[in-house]
Amino acid sequence: MIDTWPIVTAALAYLFGLFLVAWWGDHFGRKSASGWGRPARYALSLAVYCTSWTFFGSVGLAATTGFDFLPVYIGPVLTFLVGWPLIIRIVRLAKSQNTTSIADFLAARYGKNEALGAVVTIIAVLGILPYLALQLKAVSISVEAILGPDFAHSSVHFAIGDTAFTVAIVMSVFTMLFGTRHIDATEHQDGLMLAIATESVVKLLAFLGVGAFVTWGLFSGPFDLVQEAIRTSALDNILGHDVSPGYWVAVSLLSAVCIIILPRQFHVAVVENNSEREVRRAAWLLPAYLVLINLFVVPIAIAGLIKFPGGTVSADTFVLALPLQAGSPTMTMLAFVGGLSAATAMVIVDCVALAIMVSNNLVLPLVLRRRLSDSPSGPVGLAEPKDSPGAHMGQFLIMVRRVVIVVLVSLAYVFYRTLGQSGGLASIGLLSFAAIAQLAPAFLAALFWRRATARGAIVGILAGFVVWAYTLLLPWMIRGGFFSPSILENGPLGLSLLRPEKLFNVDLQALTHGVVWSLTVNVLGCIIGSLSREPTPIERVQANIFIIDDKPRSTPAFRRWRSSVTVGDLMHTVSRYLGGERTQRSFEEYAQSRNIDLIAHAESDIHILRFTEHLLASAVGAASARLILSLLLRRKSVGNQSALRLLDDASEALQYNRDLLQSALDQVRQGLAVFDKEMQLVCWNRQFRELLDLPSEFGRVGVPLARIIRFLAERGDLGPGDPLKLVNERLYKLAVSQETYQERRLRGRELVLEMRSSSMPQGGIVVTYSDITERVQAAEALERRVKERTAELTKVNQALEEAKAKAEEANLDKTRFLAAASHDILQPLNAARLYATTLVERVGKTSEAALVRNVDTSLEAVEEILATLIEISRLDAGRLEPEISTFPMREVLEQMRVEFAPAAANKSLDLRIVECGAYVRSDRRLLRRVLQNLVSNAIKYTLSGKVLVGCRRRNGTIQIQVGDTGPGIPPEKQALVFKEFERLPETASAVRGLGLGLSIVERIGRVLDHPISLASRPGKGTLFSIAVPRSEPVQAADAAVPTTRIPTGLPVQHLAVVCIDNEQAILEGMRALISNWGCRVEAATTTKDAVALIENGFAPDIVLADYHLDHGTGLEAISALREKMNKRVPAIVITADHSPEVQRQVREAGHAILRKPLKAAALRALLAQLGTEVALRKTAAE
Repeated sequence: MIDTWPIVTAALAYLFGLFLVAWWGDHFGRKSASGWGRPARYALSLAVYCTSWTFFGSVGLAATTGFDFLPVYIGPVLTFLVGWPLIIRIVRLAKSQNTTSIADFLAARYGKNEALGAVVTIIAVLGILPYLALQLKAVSISVEAILGPDFAHSSVHFAIGDTAFTVAIVMSVFTMLFGTRHIDATEHQDGLMLAIATESVVKLLAFLGVGAFVTWGLFSGPFDLVQEAIRTSALDNILGHDVSPGYWVAVSLLSAVCIIILPRQFHVAVVENNSEREVRRAAWLLPAYLVLINLFVVPIAIAGLIKFPGGTVSADTFVLALPLQAGSPTMTMLAFVGGLSAATAMVIVDCVALAIMVSNNLVLPLVLRRRLSDSPSGPVGLAEPKDSPGAHMGQFLIMVRRVVIVVLVSLAYVFYRTLGQSGGLASIGLLSFAAIAQLAPAFLAALFWRRATARGAIVGILAGFVVWAYTLLLPWMIRGGFFSPSILENGPLGLSLLRPEKLFNVDLQALTHGVVWSLTVNVLGCIIGSLSREPTPIERVQANIFIIDDKPRSTPAFRRWRSSVTVGDLMHTVSRYLGGERTQRSFEEYAQSRNIDLIAHAESDIHILRFTEHLLASAVGAASARLILSLLLRRKSVGNQSALRLLDDASEALQYNRDLLQSALDQVRQGLAVFDKEMQLVCWNRQFRELLDLPSEFGRVGVPLARIIRFLAERGDLGPGDPLKLVNERLYKLAVSQETYQERRLRGRELVLEMRSSSMPQGGIVVTYSDITERVQAAEALERRVKERTAELTKVNQALEEAKAKAEEANLDKTRFLAAASHDILQPLNAARLYATTLVERVGKTSEAALVRNVDTSLEAVEEILATLIEISRLDAGRLEPEISTFPMREVLEQMRVEFAPAAANKSLDLRIVECGAYVRSDRRLLRRVLQNLVSNAIKYTLSGKVLVGCRRRNGTIQIQVGDTGPGIPPEKQALVFKEFERLPETASAVRGLGLGLSIVERIGRVLDHPISLASRPGKGTLFSIAVPRSEPVQAADAAVPTTRIPTGLPVQHLAVVCIDNEQAILEGMRALISNWGCRVEAATTTKDAVALIENGFAPDIVLADYHLDHGTGLEAISALREKMNKRVPAIVITADHSPEVQRQVREAGHAILRKPLKAAALRALLAQLGTEVALRKTAAE
């Protein structure tokens, strides 16, 4: 055992600590509660559901009936996990009616019925008294368990008397100090709720601590505990108990409704609620709490059965007895404080809730009616002088509530002393649950059945309560020794059909039996009573508020409102309940919201009368508020029934108009909010709060727009950034610039809102909030599909590009192969042409001359084919770099005349070349190549007639046209003639060729960006056109000239020529050809050999060098010879490499260039030109 005084000191210290927590919460709690703080406090305060029944009784129930304690928590868990939207709806309704308690809630729904409020209050008090007694019993048995049987003879018992009585007194004082500080019951008791939340934390930690101590302190863990339980058969008491499905369903049902309708639970969950966000947070926090606090119930029960076999210790005290037996004062003290916390929390909140219910629904109506009967024509206690006792009804009601608290605790103590020993803690708790559950049918009907009336609710509640008392309370009292046990066995007066626990021979578990019969009778009474008469007008009005459905609303027939009650009368009446300051402030806010001036002597209208009733309801409840105003109207010479009718008409008229307007607004898809000139909320629709996901506290008149925007900014709905800056930006957009803008929210689901605002005539703004999520998502989806399609096309294009690249690479490989192959073929071909030309010159007109000319002609044809292939390969490889310049067209046309006149004359064709004085910008050589191919084809394919070449000026271009009178090209084949090796069958056999000419023309046209066009008529002829950019004339010196302007007919005899080539065959052919012209020729295969010739005394006049040598290039060889001879010897570079890079290097070096296969005439002409220059230099030197 533990010493007595430490236990008492701990209890008193704990209660004093609660005083400090409550005081701090009242003074600083509201400022500090933000973010997670207030929702967490709300959820923890809901854990007041876990009383000493949970702390002690669950273990006792588990030790005797196994897992039958679980349904007590299954119901609440399901209610909050699944039914939290319904809880939010209840909270909204309670806030709209200024509800102060569960009695006030039901009275307000059923036409603000006083009788119903009184009945609910009485039932609640009678039902909760056993529960309050349970808490006192828990405190008592915990003290006795700790201090032992000698406590009755200790000095502490002598000093403080009964521990339960002392604790009851302390809890009464605490409740009076912190639970009755305000007359307005809807004002939040921050200090009280913080103390309750703190107690929830204390009892949870205490129970978890004891459970952990038992599991790992007394045993080596869960497995050791289970093994020991199996060995001692303690586990059989837990698992061997038969599970009763009916019992589980009944208890789950009771707990599911009691988590809301118990007076303390309704007070905490509804009256003390600050926002809907708190409910959403509690929807998972409270279930988690209930799971945690029951985590060690079974382990502690098993440990108790092991340590205390044979029932030597009450199972309800296992939580205390186990650490006490283990000799752990710390854990024993922790368990005691936890149990004390569980008991005191419940007593405090229940006393506060019941005190409000008794004062508002029992005492105040009796006081008011008594004064009315004492002075039927007087002021009925409503306008006494300020110094009269009745002038301060607010203080009077606070005093009443404090007296009620003392009376309730005292009655609970008496109940505990008289009946508390007849049952365990769990049985007492379930008894109270069953009593409070009699309010459930009326409560649910209030939310879902429009036809339900006050009469039906009263009949159902009273009938169900009577059956509860007979089937559950009576057997409990019989076992307490108050009545004869024969009633249980034989029924009253021997009527076995009326046995309390087997009514009409229905054999069910005792609790299930009582719950089923009482609730069945309750529901039937509610239905029959409601259908016995039509709802009154005020009941219809309130039903419209509480029940949301699609049924049409009937239009009420209103009488003309007329009353002599003034605004001053209303303010004076309200001030006597709420105080002058609060009244003045409330009426001023009302006047500002309606933009009117309140004049004290002015006659009141239905709007201000309704506001007054709503304001009074926050202090005295809806039913009493209606009674007060009816008495005020009666004092002004209005009959009692007429006064009530006027109030009902006012309520119905306002509610009808409000419903009509609200219904119209709610049908609008957009959120709508109206703000006055002070930017305070005055009107809104349902979509406004739903779209912005605003808590309930923002759905009130007078809420500033800045506060709403700040809330959204701090929650993150407006994106990142300083909240103050975000608020100012949105305020400017809505109130000043009134520009349309969009906000994108990502909380829970993506939502895109469009905000529009417009000014009001009286000042203020109307703001609409449109959900454009679908439109934006559709646009984004379309954009996404476009992107996806684009990506697919891109992917396909990439594949095509890759395929094209591969094809081009293959084509380039082919081109490179052709270039390389052509180069390799040109080398021997070049040698063969050299030999053939030499033979042609030597044989003269001998008999072998024809044979030699045939060989030369064949070699020339091969040369033409290879040259064409090389040119195509250069075009395909992109290695052809145009040299754009400005030049006159007449030079090009003249070259065509000189070049093709003989060929045309041989075929008796009329070749006409029309002179043109225009200048063009193009590559002279490539343009000439195009015209060569076109004119050549025209001559080849025209059998008779003429070939015409000329120019036309069109849109800044020069159209160079080549026409003929040949066979023509059919339209379906005109596109084919530009492809490689494509020839028309009609002419292919008659004309020699490969079908590459027009392909080269088309490629050069693409390179020069000169469009090529074709017009032809079969049998009439063909016209090819090439569009060349026109240019302004330039000086002759600026015009580009051909690379080599070769004079012909000059002598080359006696020239000293050195030939450098890495092919010996070519060197021999060059030697033979040039020697035949009378030149002195030396040959070298390398630069070194050529330099050696110089060193041996050979002084060449001209150097002929191949570009590609085995070691170095021909340019390097020429430079070496010039350096050796110390003079600039003329040089000709001969190469089979047709690349632009080689041509550029040769030009920059200042050398002439000839391409392989080498034409003898071109070489001789160039040698003659260079020989003339050499001769002139020698003459000048001499």
